[in-house]
Amino acid sequence: MISKATIDKIFSAIRVEEIVGEYVQLKRAGSNFKGLSPFHDEKTPSFIVSPSKQIWKDFSSGKGGTAISFLMEIENFTYPEALRHAAKKYGIEVEEDRREYTEEEKQQQTDKELLYKIHEVANDFFQNQLFESEEGKAVGYSYFKERELRDEIIRKFQLGYSPEQRNAFTEYALNKGYSKEILEKSGLSVFPESVPNGVDRFRERVIFPIHSFSGRVLGFGARILKSNVKTAKYLNSPETEIYHKSNVLYGLNQSKQAISKNNLCLLVEGYMDVIALHQAGIENVVSSSGTALTVEQIKLIKRLTENVTILFDGDAAGIKASFRSIDMLLSESMNIRILLFPDGDDPDSFSRKHPQEFVENFIKNEAKDFIDFKAEILLKEAGEDPIKKAEAIRDIVKSVAFVRNALKQEVYLKEISNRFGLSEQSLFNELNVQKQIKNQQTQPQQRQETKLKLEKVTEAFETVNPLLVLEEKLVELMLKYGDRILDRKDEEDQAYQITVIEEIISHLEEDSYEVQSALNQKIIEEIKQGITENELRAGNFFLTLMDENVAGTVANALVEPYETSNWEKHQIYFSTEEEVVPKIVQDVIYRHKREFINKIINDMKTELSETEDNEETYRKIISLNQLRKQLDEKLYRVL
Repeated sequence: MISKATIDKIFSAIRVEEIVGEYVQLKRAGSNFKGLSPFHDEKTPSFIVSPSKQIWKDFSSGKGGTAISFLMEIENFTYPEALRHAAKKYGIEVEEDRREYTEEEKQQQTDKELLYKIHEVANDFFQNQLFESEEGKAVGYSYFKERELRDEIIRKFQLGYSPEQRNAFTEYALNKGYSKEILEKSGLSVFPESVPNGVDRFRERVIFPIHSFSGRVLGFGARILKSNVKTAKYLNSPETEIYHKSNVLYGLNQSKQAISKNNLCLLVEGYMDVIALHQAGIENVVSSSGTALTVEQIKLIKRLTENVTILFDGDAAGIKASFRSIDMLLSESMNIRILLFPDGDDPDSFSRKHPQEFVENFIKNEAKDFIDFKAEILLKEAGEDPIKKAEAIRDIVKSVAFVRNALKQEVYLKEISNRFGLSEQSLFNELNVQKQIKNQQTQPQQRQETKLKLEKVTEAFETVNPLLVLEEKLVELMLKYGDRILDRKDEEDQAYQITVIEEIISHLEEDSYEVQSALNQKIIEEIKQGITENELRAGNFFLTLMDENVAGTVANALVEPYETSNWEKHQIYFSTEEEVVPKIVQDVIYRHKREFINKIINDMKTELSETEDNEETYRKIISLNQLRKQLDEKLYRVL
């Protein structure tokens, strides 16, 4: 386990805006930063990062917390994994507690964690084979040198080699104590009945590790070098618990900073295209890892930029794939350009032929918008056939139908109108036709989604517990203003002072209130423990606890969705919540007390039919009704 001293160092050094900024394009909004949610599809940014409070809150998904809880959410890290990742980023040496692990802690080493570990072991093995073994140097290293890759680029992308021996890695991993089951789950080894010792999936191939956004190895791509073998040139890891190819972009870990800095992502087809461009000094580039581009991959790019230039080598298959990619990118509100390299060239070969500045200028100057690109390809195919020309224009308008922004649609249609000498009205008519076709295709799914949303909303309204809502507010007040001192007067009009925490805890204990939520109970118990130790435990105390749910609750309390404008310059003045904390605390306590009385009365009424002697119960209900009436009078006065 990581020592408490190390955890304290990490939380002292870590900056939430830096951690989140690697995954989300953030823009300054007053004292905070704002961006699009990485957890939920949205058009208007509702993801807020507070540098002063060192927390984040995603109002679209309801999630929130610290930089560590963000890493846990975005990368599926465990708490220790997130701490280690942050420690590595900030150059903090991780000290371990020298105590024995409990059985429960040992069992926390799940299959998922083992999958990550076996992939790291495999990655080290393949790299070592490439650089250290005679076979690796003669076959794998020589191949990369033939492709003109420098050693620093080979190491940057952690390229490797899997030897010809059919179970070299399998034997190595088994000797290290890894089980056949985890090797099989990872896809690194296969155990057919005829070969009980196992077979390496990637034997006799050069290896391209596939990394997560944060740099963890998720899987591998492997290329065979022999041309006389009847097998696929490229072989990828199978889908596993940690590797889903549709959710991963090759090179994103190595390219994310350059993409964000340039506000542009270059999208290529292959592993070597990414690597070659990096070697040429062009680092804002990723590949879809040999798969058709997916919505999930586009969303990964959109965290960093909304601008994409697609680079294709110009073959028929690439052009066909680009048409599908164009529509998908447009539907996700991306700004796109497309570049076809000259015949016989791809990003790899082109970047090796020319200096960096030439390649950069070529991409910048030769890339076309999707209208010019599709027009050039489709009209070339149409020739002088008017029917085919009309179909080509219809195909272009079909792409415009995927654009979500009405203003952009109109600009695109004007471009098409000017290019082809067509009336804007006829193009708008065709656009409406394409929209209707698109809507008919998506309506059944949309109706189902709407139905599910309505069911959830209805269920939420039916299950709202006003007592729990007020309980949440009391906890929020303790987290936000717990150490605030309130000036109060007792029944004899004697002045005294009390903190927000003490007043709320006193209220809960006075009424023998049973906390509704287990999470609130945990927070309240921590606060009570603090009182016994003469410590007021408010929001910041809970941020370092090993509980992401608690961190989320703290984020809910401390981050406001909006910042108030400076109305004073317009001679308009009003009180902030912070200025009226004493009234708010008292009001919520009264409301909570009233709702608690309602619950007790309702519970008693339920019991009336079940008991023989109801007289005592009636007297209690009357007494409680009188108390509720007194609270009503106080509430109206406060209001």
